[in-house]
Amino acid sequence: MADAYIIDAARTPRGIGKVGKGSLAHLHPQHLAATVLKAIKERNNLDTKDVQDVIWSTSTQEGKQGGDMGRMAALDAGFDQTVSGVSLDRFCGGGISSVAFATAQVMSGMEDLVIAGGTEMMSLTGTMAAQKREAGLPPALMGSHNEHLDEIHPQSHQGICGDAIAAMEGISREALDALGLESQKRAKIAQDEGRFDKSIIPVYNEDGSLALDKDEYPRPGTTAESLANLKPAFTALADAPYDEEGHTFRNQINRKFPDLKIEPVHHAGNSSGVVDGAAAVLVASKEYADKHGLKPRARVVATVNMGDDPTLMLNAPVPAAKKVLERAGLTKDDIDLWEVNEAFAVVTEKFIRDMDIDRAKINVNGGAIALGHPIGATGSMLIGTVLDELERTGGRYGLVTMCAAGGMAPAIIIERVDS
Repeated sequence: MADAYIIDAARTPRGIGKVGKGSLAHLHPQHLAATVLKAIKERNNLDTKDVQDVIWSTSTQEGKQGGDMGRMAALDAGFDQTVSGVSLDRFCGGGISSVAFATAQVMSGMEDLVIAGGTEMMSLTGTMAAQKREAGLPPALMGSHNEHLDEIHPQSHQGICGDAIAAMEGISREALDALGLESQKRAKIAQDEGRFDKSIIPVYNEDGSLALDKDEYPRPGTTAESLANLKPAFTALADAPYDEEGHTFRNQINRKFPDLKIEPVHHAGNSSGVVDGAAAVLVASKEYADKHGLKPRARVVATVNMGDDPTLMLNAPVPAAKKVLERAGLTKDDIDLWEVNEAFAVVTEKFIRDMDIDRAKINVNGGAIALGHPIGATGSMLIGTVLDELERTGGRYGLVTMCAAGGMAPAIIIERVDS
């Protein structure tokens, strides 16, 4: 099979995902996607007629985020009308999967130049959820609820799943708070030193004025004391009935793990931030890159997908990482940098412990606790982040993985190409 190379990666800043508070919340999601697509086009002097597909990840494909954003954003970005587009949903993992799908098309020889990426405006998706609640739809019915599936695999709210895993693993709130604090510290260093500057694309309003040019979610003033004073976020939600039968998210988990005592340990300071954002990754064959003077920055070594227990939901990153290492013929000691999405602190903390990896090599510029997690876009953002950091430090291999709803995790390994 042919190799697939990453030529470039770009992302918007992450804006606070609340209407009236976030600097991007007033914009259309296609505008964010078009912003990074334009940047990819201009930074690489692309003839967009050569782009054979735009593969885009968006988790909540409703309202303004519906209608195949891959195609519509390409049109909005001024791409040639011959450029097709598609949108996919692997929940939180879609931003890795879009790059993996682009990689597969190039490696198979079916296509030579593909742009992958994702967009999520959580300022919109939060409003959608509120509208559903106002319409009388209980939380368990706001997605694809199926009573038969519920009997086989009871599924809960992700926050309660995080608390459940912490209880099962004996991971304390203090340990989770420490990880959250470290995320903030590392993000501040990264911002202060300009480590994100290579990938961040400023977002402008329709009138040409600047909307946002840096991540606005981080809270650099966070301390251990301020985290310790935060109330757990999911206490009430765990025991609130969500249907007429009185089912709760806690008993969804206890149906499968009846002896598990779930204690609330996650809160706003050790969970991922609610933000808006978009990211794009340009993938090409070596032949196309050489012919058109494009300089590869990394080679995609391997991609995999993994499923795990859907009731606990968040535990697939470890088996995904082991699977992608095996597929690549590498060991954990070969990996210079790890990016494991901080959906909840327990995900990354468990990963570090289970994989027995050096904390100095994982999420070195902070993670979603400090920076935020724009669901469908995060995976593509993390690929760009690890690529920039490999180039900054001279590392060779980076591994990116993240949990996704339904108990899934995609994973990817990239290899930096020498300048």
